[in-house]
Amino acid sequence: MKNRKIGVGIIGVHPSRGWAMTAHIPALQAAPDFEVVALTNSNLDVANEAALKFNVPHAFQSHEDLLVHPDVDLVVVTVKVPYHFKLVSAAIRAGKSVYCEWPLGNGLQEAIELEQLAQEYKVHAVVGLQSRAMPEINFIRDLLRDGYVGEVLSTSLIGSGIIGGATIPEQFAYTLNPKNGAGMINVAFAHAIDSVSYVLNSSLNEVMATLDTRRKTVQIVETGAMAAMETPDQIVISGRMTSGTVISAHFRGGLSRGSNFRLEINGTEGDLIVTSSLGYPGVGETKVQGAQGNEAVVRDLDIPQNYVTANAEIGVIAATVFNNYALLAGDLKNGTQTAPSFADAVTLHHVIDVIEQSAATGSRQHF
Repeated sequence: MKNRKIGVGIIGVHPSRGWAMTAHIPALQAAPDFEVVALTNSNLDVANEAALKFNVPHAFQSHEDLLVHPDVDLVVVTVKVPYHFKLVSAAIRAGKSVYCEWPLGNGLQEAIELEQLAQEYKVHAVVGLQSRAMPEINFIRDLLRDGYVGEVLSTSLIGSGIIGGATIPEQFAYTLNPKNGAGMINVAFAHAIDSVSYVLNSSLNEVMATLDTRRKTVQIVETGAMAAMETPDQIVISGRMTSGTVISAHFRGGLSRGSNFRLEINGTEGDLIVTSSLGYPGVGETKVQGAQGNEAVVRDLDIPQNYVTANAEIGVIAATVFNNYALLAGDLKNGTQTAPSFADAVTLHHVIDVIEQSAATGSRQHF
C-alpha cells in the first residue's frame, strides 16, 4: 500500500470501555504494519482522554474530521450497530479502506447497500468476522480438508450468548431491542454459525428454526432496573449444509454453568471437538480435541506453532482481532482479499434473515 505503516483512524473509542478499547487498540498496537493515528468520540473530552491514554496523535469529536485527515488510510468503525451504515458509507465515499465491526449493517438490506457502495467506490472493505482468523479454527479447517474425520456426516453446536441472561451491563442494554440489530442472533450466534461454515467450507442449504424469548425481563447491572427482553434468548436450528452435512445448533442467552461453547464434527473416520470457556469463538480460551481410526476417546490436539501469529500477552480477544488485521495487512499490500469481506458479511446477514423467516413462518427454508 505504502512504505510507511498503514494509518488507522478509529471511530468510537472510549478510554475505559467498549470494543475498540478491549480488542482493536491492543491488537493494532501489537501489529507491525499498522499505526493508530486518529480516533473519535462524540464527546471531545473523552476523545482527548482516550488519545492521551493510547498515545494517539489526533482526537476528534466529528467523524468528518477524521475522514479528511491525510494520515488516515484505514477507517475502523466500532460504534453501535445502528450507526454503522452512516459511518461506513461516509468512509467509503471518502475513499478510505474500511474495517467495520460485525454486524455490517442493521439488517440485510443495509449490508447489501454497503457492499454495493464499496464495490462502486473500489475501496478495500473488510468486516469483523475475526473467528475465521483464529489459529484453532484454521487448524480444524485444515484437518478436515486433509481427511482427519473422513467424510463429514454431521456437526452439532451448542453456545451461549453471554448477553441475554438474567443481568446485562447498561452499555449493552440497547441489544435487547430487536430494532437495533445487535441481539444474540445477530452477534454471538452469527459469529458461531459463520465459524462452522468456514470450518466445513460449506454453507447452509436448508434450515428449520425456532426462536423464543424465555426471559421476559433482564436486570440492568448498574441500576438494578428491569428492562424488557425483546430479542430471542433461545435459538435452535436444524438443517443441511451444501455439502450434505447435517447440522444442529442451540444458543442460549447469558452463560451456562456447564458447556458454553461446544462444536462437534463427526465423520466416517473420526471426530473433532472444539470447546471454549465462553459462548462463541474468539472470546474465551479454546481447546481442540480429536480422535480417528482405532482411538476410542478424543485427546487434546496441540495447535502447531505456524498457526499462531499473535502474542498471547495481549489476551484472547485482542489476539483474535490481531489475526484479522494480519490478514488485512497482507491484503492491502498485495491487492488480495483474504480477510472477511463485505460480500461475506452479506452472506451471513442473509443466513440470519432466512433463519428468522423460518422461525416466523414455522416452515423449512431453502437458500
